[in-house]
Amino acid sequence: MKRFSCPVCRKEVHFDNSVCLSCEAALAFDSDAIRFAALSRDTQSPRPCANRDVAGCNWLARDGTKFCPACMHNRTIPDTSDPGKVANWRAIEQAKRYLFYSLLRWGLPHPLRSDEVPDGLAFDFLADSAAPDAPSVLTGHADGLVTLNIAEGDDAEREARRTAMGEPYRTLIGHMRHEVGHYYWQVLVRDAGRLDSFRDLFGDDRQDYGEALKRHYAQGPRPDWRDSFISSYASAHPWEDFAETWAHYIHIVDSSETAHAFGMSLRDRTGGDVEMDTDPYRRGTLAETLEDWVPLTVAMNAINRSMGQPDLYPFVLSDAVERKLGFIHDLIHAGR
Repeated sequence: MKRFSCPVCRKEVHFDNSVCLSCEAALAFDSDAIRFAALSRDTQSPRPCANRDVAGCNWLARDGTKFCPACMHNRTIPDTSDPGKVANWRAIEQAKRYLFYSLLRWGLPHPLRSDEVPDGLAFDFLADSAAPDAPSVLTGHADGLVTLNIAEGDDAEREARRTAMGEPYRTLIGHMRHEVGHYYWQVLVRDAGRLDSFRDLFGDDRQDYGEALKRHYAQGPRPDWRDSFISSYASAHPWEDFAETWAHYIHIVDSSETAHAFGMSLRDRTGGDVEMDTDPYRRGTLAETLEDWVPLTVAMNAINRSMGQPDLYPFVLSDAVERKLGFIHDLIHAGR
C-alpha cells in the first residue's frame, strides 16, 4: 500500500480515512488516480460512492454511476436495517477495497456480471437464516460469483472459526484475495490456454473437487504438505492450491509496497542494508520481491513476538511454493 496525503493540507492520511484528521476536510479515494480527493460541501463533484454512509465506503463513485469500482460489483448486500449485519458488512467492504486496490494497480480485468457477461465478477454477502434447520452460508466461489458469510465480519466469530479449523491465519483480506483467486484461475489460466503449465506445477485440476475436500476434512493434509504447499488447505486440491498461492502473492506484494512506502530497510548479519527500492507492483521478477520479503517477515515476526502476539506471517516459502508464486507473478504481469 502506498502512503497518501490530504489534497488540502498535505498532511498524511491513510487508505481507510474519509476525513483528514489534521484539517477535517472530507475526503474520498480516487481509484483512477490512486490518490485522495477533497469533497465539496454539496458532494456533487467529485461524487462519493453511494455506500459512503451505510457501508463506510471512502471511495469516489465511477463517472456515470452511483458506486465506486469496488462496490459496483456487489450483487447481494445484507439487511441494512440490522445494525449488527451492517457492522459486519462494513468490515467486509473495507477488506474488499484493499483487494480492489491491488486489482487496479495491476490493471487486471474485472468485468461486471451481467446478461452479456454471465461469469463476470460479483459478490454476495449473505447471512445465515434464522430457521433452525436452514444450512449455513458457505464462503466460496462459483463462475465469478464470490459468496461470503457476513458472520466473518465479526472478529470474535472469525477467530472462533480459525481456532476450530486449526488455521494459523484467517482474515477478511485473506478471504477476499483467496476467493478472487478462483475467479482469476478461470480468466488467466483456464480461458487463456495455460492449463498444461498450471498442471505441471499445481497438479491435475480434473480430479473430483468435492471428493478432494471431503478427504481433506476427514483425513487432514498429507504429512509432507509443507514441502510443496503454502498452507495445509492448499494441499486439498489444485484449485485451492492456486487460490491460496494467489492470495499469498498479493499479501507479499502489497505488504512489501507498504514497507517500501515507509522507507523500511533491514540490516543483515554482515551489516549491509537490504533496501526496498523498487515498486513491488511493477517488479520484473519474483526474486526481487522475495529478496525484500523474507528478511522483512523475519523482522515483523520478531516484533510481534516481542509484543506477545502471534507471528504476523506464519508461513514458510519452500522452493516448490516459490515456483508457484513465480507462475502467478508471470500470470499477473502478462494479464495486465
